[in-house]
Amino acid sequence: MTDKNRRDQLKALFGTVDTAPQPEPKPVNPAPVEDNLPEQPKQRTASGAIKAMGLSLGGISRELEDARKIRESLEGSERVIEIDPQLIEYSFVEDRLSHNFGLDETFRELVESIKLNGQQVPILVRPHPERHGYYQTAYGHRRLRAAAELKLPVQAIIRELSDAQLVVAQGKENAERRDLSFIERAFFARNLIDRGFSRSVVQDALALHKAEMTRYLQVVDAIPKPILQAIGPAPKVGRPRWVKLADMLRKPEGRDAAQKVVQQDHFKLHGSDGRFDAVFERLLDLNKPAATKAGKTDPAAARDICDGNGDVIAQLLNNKKERSIGFADTVPEGFVDFVAGELNGLLQRYRSERKA
Repeated sequence: MTDKNRRDQLKALFGTVDTAPQPEPKPVNPAPVEDNLPEQPKQRTASGAIKAMGLSLGGISRELEDARKIRESLEGSERVIEIDPQLIEYSFVEDRLSHNFGLDETFRELVESIKLNGQQVPILVRPHPERHGYYQTAYGHRRLRAAAELKLPVQAIIRELSDAQLVVAQGKENAERRDLSFIERAFFARNLIDRGFSRSVVQDALALHKAEMTRYLQVVDAIPKPILQAIGPAPKVGRPRWVKLADMLRKPEGRDAAQKVVQQDHFKLHGSDGRFDAVFERLLDLNKPAATKAGKTDPAAARDICDGNGDVIAQLLNNKKERSIGFADTVPEGFVDFVAGELNGLLQRYRSERKA
């Protein structure tokens, strides 16, 4: 079909063709016509226009179908689809201390919830960078494990992600869901750094300031990984007690004592918070002054400092070997730093009052 014919068909389709009037055949026996009758409309042969319309509508239908397929392919990365869990690998960066050690104490609840109510929130995956037809998880690892255990397809969103975009999405989703404990966030940060990601990417992934991330890394680096994995996520343990534990584990005798605790047969019978407490209490006992451990504490050498309600907020040690203040775990976060900043002023005030 020539271009001219196509143009003619399109014009016919949209009523833009000025068809030339066809000569009317002269009747053999014309009937008399009355002058007062309305003029009858002339009949035109529309077979060409109808044919053109049919061809054009067929072309439009094919174009609409093609557009639909293109739109679906473009939107496919954001649509929720079902994928066989066997085709999905976990993220290349660990963010949890519970996946591989049987320490995820709420996982059974998640399995039962999905079994009864179905998967409510899709996971996010990207096409696997090395295995064609496979995917890699950005977030939703627990939902993926639950679906695999139930032998159900997992609902997922597929998105093209770079390595940096994947870990940022992984970190942000955990932060928004408040899904990681303090030590797991520190563990995730260390794993990202070890993988070669810049500090700016890690800070973005965990929504941390520079100073905060430094504290995270200082804590996790002071705790031997076997001890950290044995304790697990300890979701109810906040930053102050992890900082204290890290400080006690910097000494060789502290690490040796902690290792003995985690190797005890009954250690794993506790929940993750209980396992933390077992290690923490053992190291506290190890770091008590000898007189205290022997039960011969001199009231003048060790004195509790209480708040207005009578609760102990610190302990003052003042003897020949040690002069220090140890703060209780219950003091507000940041209070220790506040006190440290006031010490110089207090010392000057003390000296001034002594001179007076």
